[in-house]
Order: sequence, then structure tokens, then C-alpha cells
Amino acid sequence: MDLNRRTVLRACALVPATSLLAACGGGDDPNVLGVVQAEPRLGILESAVAAAGLGDTLSGTGPFTLFAPTDAAFAGLLTELGVTQQALLADTALLRTVLTYHVLPARVPAAEIPFGQAITTVQGGIFKIDNGPVITDGRNRTANVVEANLFASNGVVHVIDRVLLPANQNIVQTLQQHSQFSTLVAAAQAAGLVDALSAAGPFTLFAPTDAAFTSLLAELGTTAPALLANTALLDQVLRYHVVQGRVLRAGVPVGQPITTLEGDTFTVGSDLAITDARGRRSTITATDTLASNGVIHTIGNVLLPL
Repeated sequence: MDLNRRTVLRACALVPATSLLAACGGGDDPNVLGVVQAEPRLGILESAVAAAGLGDTLSGTGPFTLFAPTDAAFAGLLTELGVTQQALLADTALLRTVLTYHVLPARVPAAEIPFGQAITTVQGGIFKIDNGPVITDGRNRTANVVEANLFASNGVVHVIDRVLLPANQNIVQTLQQHSQFSTLVAAAQAAGLVDALSAAGPFTLFAPTDAAFTSLLAELGTTAPALLANTALLDQVLRYHVVQGRVLRAGVPVGQPITTLEGDTFTVGSDLAITDARGRRSTITATDTLASNGVIHTIGNVLLPL
């Protein structure tokens, strides 16, 4: 390790953004790949970049933002996937997918991270960053930024404690992983909407739990088999829970009519309570479950259109 080079990197990380170009933006700054190579805790990442053939890219013009997993983060991934480091480095297709998921096509220092929004990566998938900073990846796994703002001549590097993975399940597949949505999945199947909710989208689904459907049955004075047999009603009701586009919690237009695929609207209050077309209320109990084709928000009551 070049101690002087490492010292320069640390100094750059502390320089205010307004002074960055003057203090740390000169031609002697390492590029993004050089920053990785100067960090002993990023040795596996350096090997992965080389194996995937991405060295020239990270040395290129950029600008880039790299979320750089530590060696400990890669060790955790190996355990999670049940593979060896040698096997991982040999799978160049997987490496390119995973590594490009850690790269943004812009220089985004920590102070400019758009918290709570969908961030699109070079790989094409999205992740979300909340204050912390804490990253939620496409599989709803979380990683912490343990050191931010290692500036480079062609971008910036943020060190993270977990390898991020892009989404590999669509909305329906994500629902199927959670037992509280078994009635919703059965309803989507009965209404013939599985293919629609598995399409490219993106969509935002406000997903009622099994308890929400139980309350609806009591409200309507019907049974689950009778409801599932009424496919026309199911189609209308379920489409009323779907909004075109990926709308994360931070982007929900509070107090404004939100148009659904069914055609009717509902509104969301600042307390995250939805008022449907009939004036009934449902609370959003969990937000921002990511899927490959959108996002899911969990709600406590089934919404009804006019």
C-alpha cells in the first residue's frame, strides 16, 4: 500500500464539496479503480473487477459512483450463496451483473444521495438509500455505507458492508414469499391477473394482507370461496390496488388523487392512511418492498372502487 496515496484519499474524503475541485480534483487523483486498488479492505472487489473485465470501465472517463463492498462483505456473500471465492470469480456473467449493480453513471457524493428514491444503476436495476446511509437492494437486503466520499478523478467511491444483489423476483413472486399475502395471490390467480402483475411494468401495488381480506368478507357478508368465484369483481378490485409506475413512499403524492389501473382514484394522507373511492380508510403498514417490476406497499384494509 502507498501510504501517501492513502493519506491523500482520506484528506479528499474530508474536503467540502465546494472545495473539492481545488483541493482534490487535480490530475494526480487516482481514478475509481485506483481508489479500489489503494484500499486493502477492497482486495476481493479488485479481483472481481479484474475477473469481470471491468477495469477499463472504472478507469474510464466516467463519471461514476461505486458502492464498494469490503472483503468481509464478499465473505458474507460467499456464505449466503454457498460458493467459494474461486467459483464466484470464475462466474464472469454473474460478476458483471452484480458489479455493475454497484455502479451509478454519475458522481454522487454522500451529501447528494437522493434518500428514499429509486436509484437506477448501470446494470439497469434499482436500489433505495435511506438516511444512515442504509441501502435496500433489489432483494430487500440491507447494506450500510461504512465510509463515504473516497473521491476519484472520475467519480466517487462509497464503502459498504454487504454485497448488493439486483431483484430476481417480480411482484407476484415476491408476494408468494410472504404468507400474509396468500389470499391476495389466490385472488390474483382467480382473476387471471398473475401475468399482468408479472409483466415488465413497473407497477406499484398496494397489497392487502390476509387479515384485510378477512375484514372485507365480513363487511360484504360473503365467504372466501364466493369472493374468489366472482372474477369480475376481483378483477375490478385488484386493479384498483395497482398504480402504473414505481412509486416509493418518498414519492407518494400526499393529498392528491392517485389514478389506478382500474380507472378510479384514491388519496393518501400524510399519516399514510388511504381514503378509497367510497370514503373508506386503510393504513399503509409497510412500505417499499422492492421487486423486479415495481414496488409493494402493505395495507391493512382492502380498497374498494365506486
